[in-house]
Amino acid sequence: MADRRSARVAALRDGLTAAHIDALVLTSLPNVRYLTGFSGTSALLLVTQRDVHFITDFRYDTQVRDEVGDLATIRIEQQSLWTGLWNLGASLEGVEIVGFESAHLLHRDFQRLLTDGTRWQWRPQLNLVEALRESKDADEVALIRRAGEIATRGLAKTLKEIRPGMSELNVAGILEHALRDEGSEEFPFPAIVASGPRAALPHARASSRVIERGDLLLLDFGAQYKGYCSDVTRTVVVGRASSEQREIYDIVKHANAVAASSVRAGMKGQDADGLARRYIEERGYGDAFGHSLGHGLGLEVHEAPRLAKTVETPLGTGAVVTIEPGIYRPGWGGVRIEDDVHLAASGPEILTDFTRELLEVA
Repeated sequence: MADRRSARVAALRDGLTAAHIDALVLTSLPNVRYLTGFSGTSALLLVTQRDVHFITDFRYDTQVRDEVGDLATIRIEQQSLWTGLWNLGASLEGVEIVGFESAHLLHRDFQRLLTDGTRWQWRPQLNLVEALRESKDADEVALIRRAGEIATRGLAKTLKEIRPGMSELNVAGILEHALRDEGSEEFPFPAIVASGPRAALPHARASSRVIERGDLLLLDFGAQYKGYCSDVTRTVVVGRASSEQREIYDIVKHANAVAASSVRAGMKGQDADGLARRYIEERGYGDAFGHSLGHGLGLEVHEAPRLAKTVETPLGTGAVVTIEPGIYRPGWGGVRIEDDVHLAASGPEILTDFTRELLEVA
């Protein structure tokens, strides 16, 4: 781990040089974790061309020394973390132009830069660390795979418990309990449990709606293992599936299979999106697939790259992405099937192993 962290810091320093800045203040906790291994919730990180300085508070005195170790100079700040940064700045030499993560800095903290951080010249920066995070190493891929295994085991346990007459909230509770039992540290996002006509809402929150026999039931959820996330969707029928449900399901299943087996590193995000979209359009349901095909996955459940029809940026080798085509018909319901795929140099590798056949439960 120490070697990987040092290599990541070295790569970031190359980014500082390219951006013509002397240092970078990091406030994004996922970025801090990527560089240092720190899993707490209170941190400022200052990376210069020569040093790494870590500022946190008393609650993490022991944890930060265990997780960060000698990678950085650690400061335990009794007041504001920002006060610790200003005090640190007084002792640094050769640091004049400092970048900040403009996508992650609250306005109140930006005001601190203007009022208390006048020692330095400030430059907004975007994606200096996120660009490094896009390509996963073998250990990161293994952690995402493990998070996927936790998620699919939790799903298998949940499907055995589903019955008509349960509410969506009942099912969400069973699912979240099963994910915890299987080893999920947290929930990367609130589970989406949508039944019947509500399955046409791609990001529906679980509600008090009672599930009826014959309903489509869409479950979108994830697990987290050692900070890394999985993101899985399966759609089932509670009871017997109708011919129309089977028809729509088969279209989405084929679109998922084509995209998951054909997506490649180096492909533009829009071309990856088109792998599934073209098939759905050819079957007459293009207007019913309104969201993008997928997104990157790692320490956050949504990160680079994006697989969307407007994205011309190529997909990086080593990225892990979601493949999640769907068809949604208001008043009828919807079907989505989502898997996590590693874009290895040798080709796509599916990390979520769970049947894609239409399941009839209860």
